[in-house]
Amino acid sequence: MLAGPAGSLEALIETPAAEQAVPPPAFGVICHPHPLYGGALDNKVVWTLARAFQQLGTPTIRFNFRGVGASEGTHDDGRGEVGDALAVIAHGRERWPHAALWLAGFSFGGVVALRAATTAQPACLVTVAPGITKSDVSDVPRPDCPWLIVQGDADDVVPQQVVSAWALTLSPAPELLVMPGAGHYFHGRINELRDAIVDFMRRVTGVA
Repeated sequence: MLAGPAGSLEALIETPAAEQAVPPPAFGVICHPHPLYGGALDNKVVWTLARAFQQLGTPTIRFNFRGVGASEGTHDDGRGEVGDALAVIAHGRERWPHAALWLAGFSFGGVVALRAATTAQPACLVTVAPGITKSDVSDVPRPDCPWLIVQGDADDVVPQQVVSAWALTLSPAPELLVMPGAGHYFHGRINELRDAIVDFMRRVTGVA
């Protein structure tokens, strides 16, 4: 349980074995999908983001937003959830003071991660099917870091055309990977999703 702005936040901290001997170059924080539609830290896409980061020797923190699982507080329509993410990031920076922040999120969590990036200034950002059709992000500045958006072209929750058009309005444009035939939850495509994230992170961070 970590301290959050609306009470304690339930979190799962996973540390690759390599980190026990050598301080990690980075740590990852991953934000989960919409709490009112079953989103939680055990979502399989959130798990996949964590596994991708851990494959590169990076410890990760998955956490439940306020009102989810054992986390205290109530859903705040994305506003308070940004504060939750920043509190978790602060804990990671206290635990690993010399490590860079890799920030990620899926769907609703992608928008929360994007908003949190304004304050947190991550070294890298990964957003999977960011829920920009449910939350207005026109006021959010583009993060000043390498940024990957992964989107399925068969997504029936967040249409790929909308995400692609939005990405093109950003300068510089984030790296956009469209996975043909993939739906919102990437059923049957989880390993492909993980590999794409690992490839991106290796290219932009130099971590082997």
